[in-house]
Amino acid sequence: MLIRRESPDDVPAIRAVTAAAFARPGEGEPFEVRLVEALRAHESWLPPLSRVAVDDAGEVVGHVLATRCTVDGAPVLGLGPLSVRPDRQRAGIGSALVHSLLGAADALDEPLVGLLGDPAYYRRFGFVPAGRHGIIPQVPEWAPYFQVVAFTADPPRGTFRYPEPFFAEG
Repeated sequence: MLIRRESPDDVPAIRAVTAAAFARPGEGEPFEVRLVEALRAHESWLPPLSRVAVDDAGEVVGHVLATRCTVDGAPVLGLGPLSVRPDRQRAGIGSALVHSLLGAADALDEPLVGLLGDPAYYRRFGFVPAGRHGIIPQVPEWAPYFQVVAFTADPPRGTFRYPEPFFAEG
């Protein structure tokens, strides 16, 4: 398996992986599919931080991205969505994608990465409740699931804000 930056040729495969990963029986196209497309067209898009997992057959089997977010105006990153094709889940692909993205964020001297997700899953990557760093999510109900990894001893503190596409009608 290879983890690399997304290329323009990967866009249809990323769409298919995201749709499959977030499919809910009886519902239409998942919000996350539209979110990835909206983020790709938004000023918060950071091409070096959109990564794909490619298997030995050359197929895209996973995708993760980070976009520019802020904490009280200071630039930070927001991770997500993270998508792995359902038939390839629980094989370490999601972990490899998250590790790749966090390594790239650290190498780019980003102060922190935030995300909304399952604490039981993301703590293995060093994510901790955001409140430990004095960071609160812009939607208070997210607090139990909002986490960060800080790459500096003194990360920005305040309200974490996602870009507008995260709040588009789903």
